[in-house]
Amino acid sequence: MIRNTQTIRVFAPATVANVSCGFDVFGFAVHEPGDEVFLTLRNTPRVKILSIHGDKGLLSVDPEKNTAGVAAQAFLNAYAPDAGVDIELFKGLPIGSGLGSSAASAAAVLFGLNRLLGHPADGKALLEFGLQSEKSACGSAHGDNVIPSLLGGFILIRSYHPLDIRHLPIPEDLYCTLVFPQVEIETRKARELIPKSIPLETAVRQWGNTAGLAAGFCLSDYDLIARSMEDLIAEPVRATLIPQYHLVTKSAQDAGALGCGISGSGPTVFALSKGKETAQKVREAMRSVYEKSHVSYQTWVSPLNPEGPRIV
Repeated sequence: MIRNTQTIRVFAPATVANVSCGFDVFGFAVHEPGDEVFLTLRNTPRVKILSIHGDKGLLSVDPEKNTAGVAAQAFLNAYAPDAGVDIELFKGLPIGSGLGSSAASAAAVLFGLNRLLGHPADGKALLEFGLQSEKSACGSAHGDNVIPSLLGGFILIRSYHPLDIRHLPIPEDLYCTLVFPQVEIETRKARELIPKSIPLETAVRQWGNTAGLAAGFCLSDYDLIARSMEDLIAEPVRATLIPQYHLVTKSAQDAGALGCGISGSGPTVFALSKGKETAQKVREAMRSVYEKSHVSYQTWVSPLNPEGPRIV
């Protein structure tokens, strides 16, 4: 019998999806920011979201309309159909930021339930539940946020059907700078901007960059990483939605960033740098752009996170 004392609190990290040229196939986790969930197992077979903190009232507590609830229900249907769970959600991630907000909530719930119930699900099952929750949020079961949030590290999704993923090695001194200009972009609408067809020449350049970025990570070749961080497909159309995008990315590169891009569907802008000191200089350069243009923003500097969720 499940006792009410079976509780857990879990943190799951923000993620950077696409990583410039790897639309829907690259993603990595950072150490901060992230979401937390407090879970309590119950004997009654239902999922209930008791409260959501930090969302400014924007998110639904209906478990069928919230990725945390969708993930919980999918997990319990598979492994504990007679059980239920109460969820308290603490949003450390801005909503609509392009940092995998919906994915982090789902990842924290899946990690926590699996731990509370004695690890009945293997990694592949957890990923499938995570993909289900992402589909409920934006209509597409893309995994470049929820998979790295669940597993940590830098993820390559070679295939979705069947799901085939690999961790790429992370260069030792690689840091990520994140700047979130506080405007909201809906993932569903941002995906609609992506062109349905592209010229072959563009595709070839994009394939080369995608392979180059993967190779750069595998070889710890910072110069190759820098040369490969070019997106010819999503960035050109999405950049128009982000305040001062071209100025903020130029400022970051002038300060020493290897390269920049749009985190997921935006509006968060990310930059990769060699070394923490450079990453902090990049943050100051990016902040300066938004200070001068009077755009509200948040910033973070973090090494890439190889671990994923953790118990708080």
